[in-house]
Amino acid sequence: MDDSRPIFIQIAEQLENDIIDGTLPEGSQIPSINEFATFLRVNPATALKGVGRLVDDGFVEKRRGIGMFVTVGARDRLIARRRAEFSAQYLSPLLVEADKLGIDVDDLAGMLAALRSERTAS
Repeated sequence: MDDSRPIFIQIAEQLENDIIDGTLPEGSQIPSINEFATFLRVNPATALKGVGRLVDDGFVEKRRGIGMFVTVGARDRLIARRRAEFSAQYLSPLLVEADKLGIDVDDLAGMLAALRSERTAS
């Protein structure tokens, strides 16, 4: 856990990551609130708040008396949301700065491709 951000947000993000990467496939049961709280050594209310974010957003559903499960379509919806957030958080400011520096889209694409090559080579 990262001390700079609220624990419940980190719990929600970890669940989202597990859904996106397939660790928690659609239809699968997620750990109980008490399991989260015990494993992470946090208050059950904190774990509930993190899981509750995913329930509120429709990525996880409660099945009375059984537990909580990843909803059908959750992965695709999460990826779409994350892509939109990525664009707003990183691409929009990147384009603003590139315009200031006179970097056109083709040059920017070349720069990104070069960076990716460097990362995969190391």
